[in-house]
Amino acid sequence: MAVPARTAPAADRSRLLRAARRIGWGIADQGVSSLTNFALGIVVARALDPAGFGVFGLAWVTYGVVLNVSRGLCSDPFTVRFSAADPADRARAVARMTGCTLLVGTVAGAVTAAVGAGLGDRLGAAFVALGLVLPGILLQDAWRFAFFAAGTGRRAFVNDVAWAVALVPALAIASARPSVFAFVLAWGLSGGLAGLLGCLQAGIRPRPHLSLQWVREQRDLGPRYLVENVSLSGAAQLRLYGLGAVAGLAAVGAIRGGELLIGPFLALLMGISVISVPEATRVRRAAPHRLVHFCLLLGAVQALAAAVWGAFLLVLPDAWGRALLGDVWPAAAVLIVPMTLTVMGSSLSSGAMTGLRSLGAARRSLRAQLVAAAAYAVLGIAGAVLGGAPGSAWGLVAATSLAAAVWWSQLRAGLRDPAALAPPPTGRTP
Repeated sequence: MAVPARTAPAADRSRLLRAARRIGWGIADQGVSSLTNFALGIVVARALDPAGFGVFGLAWVTYGVVLNVSRGLCSDPFTVRFSAADPADRARAVARMTGCTLLVGTVAGAVTAAVGAGLGDRLGAAFVALGLVLPGILLQDAWRFAFFAAGTGRRAFVNDVAWAVALVPALAIASARPSVFAFVLAWGLSGGLAGLLGCLQAGIRPRPHLSLQWVREQRDLGPRYLVENVSLSGAAQLRLYGLGAVAGLAAVGAIRGGELLIGPFLALLMGISVISVPEATRVRRAAPHRLVHFCLLLGAVQALAAAVWGAFLLVLPDAWGRALLGDVWPAAAVLIVPMTLTVMGSSLSSGAMTGLRSLGAARRSLRAQLVAAAAYAVLGIAGAVLGGAPGSAWGLVAATSLAAAVWWSQLRAGLRDPAALAPPPTGRTP
């Protein structure tokens, strides 16, 4: 009886070390992704005028909507169901999940390109380019989910580094004759190469013909996660389109410039579920009573990091800001404080969202996200009407504060459910 008493702490330490390694690779991967997006934004901001940068921002937020469709139907249910699954079952699920992602990207790409062809001008050209590259960049994102769910974050890191390396010559070519079309195409084609690399890394071929089977298996989670994801990204898109209609494309460029300054943490929040949900799922299964502490720590650390970054931006010399963003800097600089507060509020929400995802409590997370999306769109557009880009930014401070309160109330309610900590079914794995 004495041996287990001595070996239990050793087992706990080993489990913590494995978790630390997985989280470490996740942080490294998110760092690469954040820096790549930041560098991309800097190059585009300096090469285009404020209106052109605004068009790029509209293409970017449209990509975010499609990405969240793909994640809701494909990647998010996979993360919840298969992060702690048998490796053979997980590998079969990866083939179906990535196949579903490719199908979503192909359909969405065709629609986006068709809309762009009808719009014409710079915005239409940006949408055509986005439609061409959507299948590849969505596949790359799906591989990141697959790698982290399997506990092999190092592969995700290598894949994102490969995208960054391929992006360098692509941006150099696009910069020779700069246009929104050229920059979107350069970014997307390099991401598509990374998506193909993911197939080689995993040794698994996506199976689009099994997409409907995947959607049927995940029908209790997928549709809810789809609505949940699209509601917020759709609200962000509606807010930017509303801002453009009220205050012009230059105001959209100012918001995009401010987002670029806060970019490392926006990218972190966008991809945090890739790391945090698998870890929260493991915490729930190994030590359910520690789940709420994990979520609190996750949200608090992100919020603190965002505050530190915002403080750094406030003391950034004006000359440095102009060197980074060119003509976009003056309008973006006044948005630093409200955007920092917005990211801090979103960080706190992210902790609670992670807990609800790990519980598979799709109904509760959907309720919280719908409230957050409504607040985001209504308060963001109302602020734009009252005060242009700065007013819209302060409207989001109020929206994210409300959303954080709703998310945490839903998590507390979810943890009181007697069935909350039961392992979710994994579905059929033929």
